[in-house]
Amino acid sequence: MLVYTIWPVIVAGVSVVMDIRETRIDNGWILFSMAVGFLLQLLKGGTETIPSFALGTAAPLVLLGILFYFRMLGPGDIKLFCALGGVMGIRDIVCCIAASFFLGAVISVAILIFCGDIRQRIQYFFQYFQDFLHTGEIKPYYRKGMALENFHFTVPVFLSVVLCTGGVY
Repeated sequence: MLVYTIWPVIVAGVSVVMDIRETRIDNGWILFSMAVGFLLQLLKGGTETIPSFALGTAAPLVLLGILFYFRMLGPGDIKLFCALGGVMGIRDIVCCIAASFFLGAVISVAILIFCGDIRQRIQYFFQYFQDFLHTGEIKPYYRKGMALENFHFTVPVFLSVVLCTGGVY
């Protein structure tokens, strides 16, 4: 049924627009998306799909928790993955997460090649971990005022959802 394919694209697409306009994804939108995803799962297979919904929702928390802990991934991105996982299922959301990171890496490398200093960015990465190991203090990895290198991760998430629902992987 088309609605099971199009709903994740709508969720990710609206989230990209919110993230770009407001630099955050509204919690109300995430809750609404999860509720609709839950209802779609129930319509698809009745109460037997509840475990699939639960696993798809929980998988992003388990897989991405460490990145949130080090402030390398925002809570909105993880909540978006959770909302998508509920309707897409655990297999597709894990593939979607992997594809998102791959696409994000491609975008990041392109930005660094065309607009940034790769050496400076690599030095910042190693300095961040050196500071953490030395002090034990967790600071946000994101640096304000560096808009170009801090692109919105919802963009590769959206692209990965489009590729997944389009049958590319």
